[in-house]
Amino acid sequence: MKLALIGDPVEHSRSPEIHRHFLREAEIDGSYVAIRVPRMNAIAVVRRMRLDSYTGCNVTYPLKEEVLKACDALTEEGERAQAVNTIFFGREILGHNTDGIGARDALEAVLEEPISLKRVGILGYGATARAILAHFQENDAYLFLWGRDREKVEAACKRYDAKEWPYDNPPEIVISTLPPKVRFEPPMLDSLMRADIVMDTNYGLRSTLHHQLEREIIPGDAMLEAQARASFDFWLAHTAEAESALLE
Repeated sequence: MKLALIGDPVEHSRSPEIHRHFLREAEIDGSYVAIRVPRMNAIAVVRRMRLDSYTGCNVTYPLKEEVLKACDALTEEGERAQAVNTIFFGREILGHNTDGIGARDALEAVLEEPISLKRVGILGYGATARAILAHFQENDAYLFLWGRDREKVEAACKRYDAKEWPYDNPPEIVISTLPPKVRFEPPMLDSLMRADIVMDTNYGLRSTLHHQLEREIIPGDAMLEAQARASFDFWLAHTAEAESALLE
């Protein structure tokens, strides 16, 4: 099984370590490498990977939207997010997204109960945010959205049945999909300090939100591991389907 991660940067990524563990655990002879791919190069690289007999790849910033054009088909998760973080190379290039289920699994592990009917605020409206919004909408969470571009916030709210940020009664759970070292104004800082749980999708040295808030937050490590497991299971399932089809 030949696997990879593409994005820019990728040097910090824990994905190779995590997926190599999955390969050993499943007793699969395979490899997983991180490949730096700058913007505007993703389509050519993905198509080349198929020719080079890759089974699948993960996609990280800033390529999750760019790779859409390289995919022949999208799963429902990829379609609803209009972003791809997982690709399977079979008869066609199939784009998928596991960011939503990764965020849900990480959050529910802390809550020790489902997110259904929970008030969840999402910071940002980019590829990762949309995947989380789509998945959480399917799981009946009450969603709220914050971002600096009013038109993009309104569009995302309409698409995912979310509401704009309620400063007077902020959500108890907040997930930040924003870049490291983002700075907040006092009204949002107050919201974040009042939240019961704040989760940052960044991890490792890129998770800096706790410095600004001076409070405990959940870094993105648990989400990374959960979405990685979902990606690996996706590749296994589609590999098994492809092998079964060859035997028919």
